[in-house]
Amino acid sequence: MFVCMTIHEASQQLRFQLFHQYDEREAGNITDLVMENITGWKRIDRVVNKTASLSAAQQALLQSYTNALLNNTPLQYVLQEAWFYGLRLFVDENVLIPRPETEELVDWLVKEYRQGPGDRQALPGLATHILDMGTGSGCIALAIKKCLPAAFVHACDISLAAIELAKKNAAALQLDINFHLLDILTASPGLLPVFDIIISNPPYIPQKDKDDMAPNVLQYEPMLALFVEDNDPLLFYKAIANFAQPGLAKNGLIYMEIHEDMADAVVDLFKHYGYSGIEIKKDLQGKDRMVKVSVGKETGRDPVRGLPTKSA
Repeated sequence: MFVCMTIHEASQQLRFQLFHQYDEREAGNITDLVMENITGWKRIDRVVNKTASLSAAQQALLQSYTNALLNNTPLQYVLQEAWFYGLRLFVDENVLIPRPETEELVDWLVKEYRQGPGDRQALPGLATHILDMGTGSGCIALAIKKCLPAAFVHACDISLAAIELAKKNAAALQLDINFHLLDILTASPGLLPVFDIIISNPPYIPQKDKDDMAPNVLQYEPMLALFVEDNDPLLFYKAIANFAQPGLAKNGLIYMEIHEDMADAVVDLFKHYGYSGIEIKKDLQGKDRMVKVSVGKETGRDPVRGLPTKSA
C-alpha cells in the first residue's frame, strides 16, 4: 500500500539512513543533493514547501537512490551527474568522477593562458591547439573549451565507452571538441596535429595503495583510469614525455596532475628526457599535485609545417 510522504519526512528518513555510512555533515549534503534532484527544488524552496507530498514516482526514485547509496555507490553515479569547473556533466561507471584537484589543474592552465601572451608569442596569428590525454568524462577538455573558446581542443582516451560519454557531454554543453580513440601508451604524434599545450590527469595510484582507498571508489570507479603497477608507477608520464617530444610545438607546455608522493620522481623523469623549465605546484591542501613542463623553442615542432624543428 502506498503511503504518502512529505518532502520533510523523506529528507529526514534519508538523512537517518545515511548516518550508518557517512558522518553527519556528509549525510546532510548528500540528502540535499538527492532531494534537489528528485523534486527539482533548491533547499529554500523545499523548506517553504516541506509539507508538500512526494508523488509515487518520486518516492520510488528516492528508494532506488537510497538502496544504491547504502550499497556504497558514489552519489555522482547514483544521480548520473557531476559538476566540474561550473559545468554539469553526465557520468557513469565508465569514467572517473571529476575531482577538485583536477579543477585546480585546469584553473592553472586557464589563468596562465589568459595572462599571456607569454610563450604564445612564438605563435603569432596561430590558434592554440590543446590536447587532453586520457579525457574520461571530457571534464578537462570541456572546461578548457568553455573558458578558451578560440582554442582548438582535442581529447583522447583508450575507452570507447568513455569517448562516447564525453561526446554526449560535449553535445549537451554545445562545445566543439575533437575526440580520438587512442591509447596514450602507444599514441603516435604523427596522426594528430601539432599541439601547443598537452594536459593530462593520467593513472598514477600504485596498486599497493588500494587498501587505503574508499570502498565506493574500488567497487565502482574504473580501475584502468586509477591504478598503475607498483614496479612502474611513472608509466604514463613516460608515455607523455615520449609523445610530447615530437608532438608539441616550439615553446609548448605540458600540464599534469600527479601523485602527491611522486613530484620529485616526475621532475627527474622529464629532466632525463631532456626537458627543462619544470615547475611543481601545490594544491589547496598544500600537497604537490601538479607539474608544468615547458618545451624549449629549439626542440619543439614547427606549428605551421608540422615537422620536427632542428636544434641549433
